[in-house]
Amino acid sequence: MNQTYEVVIVGAGMVGAALATGLGRNGFTVALIDQAAPPEFQRSTVPDIRVSAISAGSERYLGELGVWPAIQTMRSTVYTRLAVWDETQHPLSSILPRKLADVTFDARQLSATHLGHIVENSVTQRALWDSASAQESVTTCAGRRVSALENTASGASVTLDNGETLNCELVVGADGAQSALRSMAGIGVQRNQYDQQAMVMSVRYHGPVEDITWQGFYPTGPRAFLPLHSAGGGESWASLVWYDSPDELARLKALDDAALIDEIQRRFPEDLPPITHIEAKASFPIARQHAKSYVQQRVVLVGDAAHTINPLAGQGVNLGFQDARCLQGLLREARRAGHNLADARTLATYEDQRRPANRRMMLAMDLFYHLFSNRTPPLHLIRNLGLGAAKALPFARNQVARYAMGIDEDLPPLAREIVHRLPGLNYL
Repeated sequence: MNQTYEVVIVGAGMVGAALATGLGRNGFTVALIDQAAPPEFQRSTVPDIRVSAISAGSERYLGELGVWPAIQTMRSTVYTRLAVWDETQHPLSSILPRKLADVTFDARQLSATHLGHIVENSVTQRALWDSASAQESVTTCAGRRVSALENTASGASVTLDNGETLNCELVVGADGAQSALRSMAGIGVQRNQYDQQAMVMSVRYHGPVEDITWQGFYPTGPRAFLPLHSAGGGESWASLVWYDSPDELARLKALDDAALIDEIQRRFPEDLPPITHIEAKASFPIARQHAKSYVQQRVVLVGDAAHTINPLAGQGVNLGFQDARCLQGLLREARRAGHNLADARTLATYEDQRRPANRRMMLAMDLFYHLFSNRTPPLHLIRNLGLGAAKALPFARNQVARYAMGIDEDLPPLAREIVHRLPGLNYL
């Protein structure tokens, strides 16, 4: 059987489902394909181990899609403060105590109600899948994968594993870092593996729900706390992230829960509340990856299929939402102008707008990684002075923070000029 759509989106994760919802709301005929639909939300279930820090800018986009209220109806945890500090023990520590290098971003100082929300990925995916499915012009295809791609100047089509063929003007690859569609389109990637891995843990702790997310930086990598919802009985849920060498994380994962809790309380910053229970834990490698092109004729990439970054600041999904929002707007304008959706100028504009923005975030995360993941005294001094300067210059710091959190659409002129002059923007 052959069916025809304007756009076929391969991958119904957060970014793909958001794009399908947006295009559906604009009246495009869309097929959204994934190997499985996200699970139904059950309030009684424990938190998903995969969570994201949804920025205020992404909340605004999800609100435009009509999805944000559904997410809040399920589960989300607001945070109004974000703190970073250097936990490295070094002779310079006696000269530069932690308080000098302890920077807290507070929503009140940014004239905002909050900085963002911590949301389980499964909650965001479910809300977006339901929203996409509710659009009259969107067809959701769960339990299917793409077995073949035809990508020509005159049209495109994907063949599913059940033999069905979907014809379209444009195919969007939103199927993640290991994108099969990207490979079928012949788009290569540049990939750099970090020495560290990250272990993520869903835990309960004694105390109320926190309104702060923080990261303490160690030479082996950061250790982070992300607040989640109440667990009842005077306890709350949280997500912990521990960056370290693969060998060390393998050792930690092999411990029983009591021994691991002891290690966490001993080696995390003292700001961590008392952990009472570990529900789940998993580790994964960290890599920076960038597609050599976002576009190949009638195929265009979004989200992790196009770029993955070090998850230090949790910006991955927010960058993906920015991709989706940008592409949706350009496709809407292309159709209004009477152009084919795979018009080369339209897709080149998408890449011209998104590649530099994603590349700048990659560079920023690399600078953080190399600056903090060492014990070299000169770099220790530089990073402490840098955090100290950020603390001492609240006006400039808060302007950049408003941009990073998506509260403001643009960096202030001076900060924008500095960012554009950073070296290395062409190395990815």
